[in-house]
Amino acid sequence: MLSLLALPLAAALAVAAGGGAPCVPRSFGGSSVVCECNATYCDAPGRLVLPAPGQYLAFLSSRAGSRLLPSQGAVKNTSSGTALRLTVDLSKRFQRVRGFGGAMTDAAAMNILSLSPSTQDQLLKAYFSPEGVEYTVVRVPMASCDFSVRQYTYADTPEDFLLHNFSLAVEDTRMKIPLLQRAQALSSRPLSLMASPWSAPAWMKTNDALSGKGTLKGEPGNRYHQTWAQYYVRFLDAYSAYNLSFWAVTAENEPTAGLMTNYSFQSLGFTAPRQRDFIARDLGPALAASRHAGTNLLILDDNRLLLPYWAKVVLSDLHAARYVHGIAVHWYLDRLVPPGISLDTTQHLFPEYYLFGSEACAGFEPWDRGVRLGSWERAESYSWDILQDLNHYVTGWTDWNLALDRGGGPNWVKNFVDSTIIVDASRDVFYKQPTFYSMAHFSKFLVPGSQRVGVSPSADSALQVSMFLRPDGAAALIILNRGEEELQFEVWDPAVGYIPSVAPPHSIQTLLWRRD
Repeated sequence: MLSLLALPLAAALAVAAGGGAPCVPRSFGGSSVVCECNATYCDAPGRLVLPAPGQYLAFLSSRAGSRLLPSQGAVKNTSSGTALRLTVDLSKRFQRVRGFGGAMTDAAAMNILSLSPSTQDQLLKAYFSPEGVEYTVVRVPMASCDFSVRQYTYADTPEDFLLHNFSLAVEDTRMKIPLLQRAQALSSRPLSLMASPWSAPAWMKTNDALSGKGTLKGEPGNRYHQTWAQYYVRFLDAYSAYNLSFWAVTAENEPTAGLMTNYSFQSLGFTAPRQRDFIARDLGPALAASRHAGTNLLILDDNRLLLPYWAKVVLSDLHAARYVHGIAVHWYLDRLVPPGISLDTTQHLFPEYYLFGSEACAGFEPWDRGVRLGSWERAESYSWDILQDLNHYVTGWTDWNLALDRGGGPNWVKNFVDSTIIVDASRDVFYKQPTFYSMAHFSKFLVPGSQRVGVSPSADSALQVSMFLRPDGAAALIILNRGEEELQFEVWDPAVGYIPSVAPPHSIQTLLWRRD
């Protein structure tokens, strides 16, 4: 078992000096390393302190092994003359950040709780504390999903239209809720909880099963749809009894899945017109009439290839649109769909509704399935997608399971995937994957309320960048280099000066400086 004594001397001195705690690297033969944490030690960036005026901070993660490696430099009065200049343009202002985070699935909760209490604390601190990467969003499945060990809902008694027998499961009361309470206690900000259902109770569905192809019986406005809408309210009521309130609910997780023959796990099918009518007649009025009228309602919660079609159908109907706040998107087929024709078009058609990334994971493709410890390629996929989304009006990005085991589960249908944290309960340790640090370069620095602004390169390059102004007035610039060559560049902020920098090959970094 690793401890502070096992760290290299230089790393131990850095911790003793009060800076962030460095990574304890471990290689499993992947393209990069994981950072191993145990009951007594876990790397952390530490509390963020803005640099003094005229100074900037840089945080670097790379395939070579850097993990949020901090450095500091002076802003210059004159240009370095480098060929590539990134010019800050505050005349261009775009969307504001809502947050970044992950999902507290049954599987994630089980894995976290499989560790000793001290190691659990280390994991939760890594995600939620001011010393960690400061996640602010947590997605919570409403009852079971594939990342459960059994299929269940909260109202499995047939024909219980008044939901007399509605009750949370032990997975909620003994696992997810206590962990969410601990996470909230660690966070310096209120967590934005987002709930998503996978399936209605079987007795409400056309296929009489939680999994497979099936929709709610009858048409929107009937008692099945009305009862299903009240199920949301009862869920929110039940969690509020534990002092947990939800920022948002989605109308259904991947509504197109339930329209597929022999779909392998929990689902509930909706076409866009059917979701529109369900919101207009049932779900919207039910939420508005409840004490959760302030909870945001997000449509779609599926792949962006369905945009702008899905938004046009739902949001062009005033009866449905008045209850909707935003559009949730998943990442799984993003490479097939240019963001300009999906995200940009949707934003321009419906600018009053925000876009939000609600699910992503690595290891889902049949040719690259499951956990890959130390995969830098997957970290770059995360960083690339987050930057692309942010540069096309998306306001936040949510990873899938907060923690999985070495096999990528548990998952009752064996739909094993990867996670930003992998737990090895047999050793009472967990591994922070490179994807954890991809998320951190955004979650730690782009606090809620940060606004994207313009940044213009002086020449074409392999760099992918996005620029934000934080609510405290500081500037944050994220730079991704997926190439094999080191690239020199400088940032020109007319209000401050020139920041000389370099992007190592296969790296992501965040630059931070004051503008006052």
